[in-house]
Amino acid sequence: MDGSIELCAEERKVLLQVYRSGGEAREARRAHVLLLLDDGLSLRQVRAITYASFDLINGCIQRFRTGGVTAAIEVERSTSDEPFWLPQVAQWLLSCTPEDFGYFRRRWSCETLAEVLAWEMGVRVSAETVRRGLHRLNFVWRRPRPIVGPEDPDRAEKLRKIQQLLKSLPDNETAVFEDEVDVHLNPKIGACWMIRGQQSEVATPGNNEKRHLAGSLVWRTGTLVVSAPSRRRNAELFVAHLDDLRCRLRSFRKIHVICDNAPFHTSRLVQKYLHQWRHRLALHYLPKYAPETNPIERVWWQLHETLTRNHRCPTIDALLSDVYDWIKAHGNFYGKNLIGYPQAA
Repeated sequence: MDGSIELCAEERKVLLQVYRSGGEAREARRAHVLLLLDDGLSLRQVRAITYASFDLINGCIQRFRTGGVTAAIEVERSTSDEPFWLPQVAQWLLSCTPEDFGYFRRRWSCETLAEVLAWEMGVRVSAETVRRGLHRLNFVWRRPRPIVGPEDPDRAEKLRKIQQLLKSLPDNETAVFEDEVDVHLNPKIGACWMIRGQQSEVATPGNNEKRHLAGSLVWRTGTLVVSAPSRRRNAELFVAHLDDLRCRLRSFRKIHVICDNAPFHTSRLVQKYLHQWRHRLALHYLPKYAPETNPIERVWWQLHETLTRNHRCPTIDALLSDVYDWIKAHGNFYGKNLIGYPQAA
């Protein structure tokens, strides 16, 4: 394309004002291109001075010739800064997987989205462009929260019965929320502060050891009762904890144990023990697939968050010692963890 243009004095004055005003940078750049061309510089010289692309320079020339100075420097402003393809990408993220487009993968990556854009919409952008677009829509790359898919059809009725039990519980009876927790010598990995570019390290023993603890959260006081650890999570562990509750809460005529539906909670050994102590102990089962309905789960979360993530204990005994010290120091969680259940009068 012939790059020669000729400006009149008024047009040159307008362009100089745009270029010097410090306003819209893109308009100033186009004005600079036109002024240099009017000075007789070639397209290559203008490109070398302004670092503008030949497409931009040729576009300025074409628009000047068809619409004058105003058309040449005007910047196209979309009604939205959002690329036209971005809503479609968001819809794919929320409703599809790469498998729907023939990929043998289940999670979207920016590279995969860019490829699908090219195939489906003819839009060729880089993975980095896709990443920036997703950030503009407030998408972030992080781990999802696992949830239990099935739901107990009797969930509402079971919760209603537990609520009614707690509301009508006499003073000489008590209720506890029971559950088991695993303590591993291999530390759980959690986020921590570190210098940018330098990833902190958490040493692991290599050969993992674990212990299982059975605990109960007393409804009226929020006190945490934890029994001795076991190498296995089974009916023996549960019965030992029931026996511990019977002895440690002996001031109450009856203890109502509210627990989940683990298979060993209904085993023959447990049924035999309950039959023997039926005047002191009664079991009540929470809805299936609903760990969030057991307030002691929040206590175990605090335990892991405080002690087992990134821990540096060399032995399982040292770690268990820290766990029991923490329970002793922070054994009362009533205010935080029994929210959602009726409080004692």
